[in-house]
Amino acid sequence: MATISPIMNIMMRASEKAARSLLRDFNEVEHLQVSRKGPGDFVSAADKRSEEIIFNELKKTHPDYSFLMEESGKVEGDNSEYCWIIDPLDGTMNFLHGLPHWAISIALERNGEIVAGLVHDPVKDEIFHAEKGNSAFISRRSRLRVSGRNDSEGSVIANGSPRRSEEKQEQFIAEYNALIKMGFSMRRYGAAALDLCYVAAGRCEGFWERGLHSWDVAAGILIVKESGGFVSDLNDIRKNPVHTGDVIAANEYIFDDLGRIIRQAS
Repeated sequence: MATISPIMNIMMRASEKAARSLLRDFNEVEHLQVSRKGPGDFVSAADKRSEEIIFNELKKTHPDYSFLMEESGKVEGDNSEYCWIIDPLDGTMNFLHGLPHWAISIALERNGEIVAGLVHDPVKDEIFHAEKGNSAFISRRSRLRVSGRNDSEGSVIANGSPRRSEEKQEQFIAEYNALIKMGFSMRRYGAAALDLCYVAAGRCEGFWERGLHSWDVAAGILIVKESGGFVSDLNDIRKNPVHTGDVIAANEYIFDDLGRIIRQAS
């Protein structure tokens, strides 16, 4: 049983309130007002409502903290040491098509380091959460642990494909084909935050994707690390993948091989 800290209780309370709003919208998805935000990138009224709820809940308890949010961008607080990183609806395309695979992601960054992370899947009623140095858990109960599989033939790799650049699409296809040839089984779920949590839970052995944003991965990266997994930037292990957006995550047995195959294919 996880011991829930005051800061995690605040994060859970915010995500649970936003989840109720999102579930109502999800059940009426065909009536949502949807605006085009960019090529292949949509934003719905549901995103904005969820973000507003989370922002207001977190602001109540720590009014001086900064925020980095998908819809509203950066909101500077008086306390520059702490910043909430929020994705109010990861997997928006799934949500808008009625696919029950999407999540809320909330992370707390302190002086450039993620110290708490939560990914909430309202449809499946699963909350993945971790605090730095205190392990990772699912739904207040079970401790998370990455898979122990160490062979490509038995390993499932989650991934995300780029939408905006022909060059990046060709790079992804080369990487994908290289992994297929090595016997890995590939999955494209459409929600990076949940992909990372599935690595943490041992449901997938690895994950990689390029061109993500901090709010997509900040919470999930900490959850993987606290579950015994490895995470790095795809190109340079000295860089912080939370901010580069080029992420590879895996259990300890396949992490090196996975990264090597992807980099050689690029």
